[in-house]
Amino acid sequence: MHDLPTLYGASYSVYVRTVRLTLAEKGVAYRQVEVDVFAPGGPPAEYLARQPFGRIPAFDHAGFALYEATAIARYIDEVFPGPPLSPGEPRRRARMNQALSILDGHAYRTLVWDIYVERVSNPASGKPTDEARIARALPDAKRCLRALAALSDGGAFLAGPDLSLADLHAAPMFEYFMRTPEALPLMAEVAGLGQWWQRISARDSMRSTAPT
Repeated sequence: MHDLPTLYGASYSVYVRTVRLTLAEKGVAYRQVEVDVFAPGGPPAEYLARQPFGRIPAFDHAGFALYEATAIARYIDEVFPGPPLSPGEPRRRARMNQALSILDGHAYRTLVWDIYVERVSNPASGKPTDEARIARALPDAKRCLRALAALSDGGAFLAGPDLSLADLHAAPMFEYFMRTPEALPLMAEVAGLGQWWQRISARDSMRSTAPT
C-alpha cells in the first residue's frame, strides 16, 4: 500500500473531481496525469489501454487498475485510512447508493450538459445557446433536486447526518450548475438543498480541488 496512487484525467471533469474529492477527504496523497479526452484525435492510445471506453477517470494503485468514478471512490474509501465515507447503517447506505444512481442516471446530463454547458460553456467558446434544450431540462432539473433533497431525511448531507460518497459525487455537478442563472431559483424551491450546498462548497476539499 506504499505506492502512490495515480489518477488519470482532466481536472475540469466532474467525475475526475469526484475522485479527487474522495482522496482529499481521506487524506490520501496521489499523483495526477492529465488526460483530455476532448483533445483533437481523442484519447491517446495508451489511455485507451487503461479505459477502453475513452472516458475519464482511470486509476492505478500498486498495479491495480480501475476505472469508473464510483468504483474508484468506493475502493479508495475501503482501502485507505481516514474518515469513512459510506454509512455503516444499511438503510443510510442504500440512500447513498440511490443518490449515486440519481446523479449518474439523471442529474449529470440535466444539470451539467443541458443547463451549464448550454448556458455558460458554449457561449464562452463562441457557440450558440440552445434555449429550447435548457427549457426542456428545467422540469427534469427540478425533479432531480427534489429527489436528492428528499434522501437526506433532514440530515446535513445527502445520505443523512454525515458526509458520504453521495455528496462528493454531487458537489462537482452542482459546482457547474450553480454558475447558471437558472440554479438559484430552482434551488430556492427545494427546502434544505441551498444549505447543503453552502455546507459542502465550504469544505477544504472543495477549495483544494477547484479546477483551474
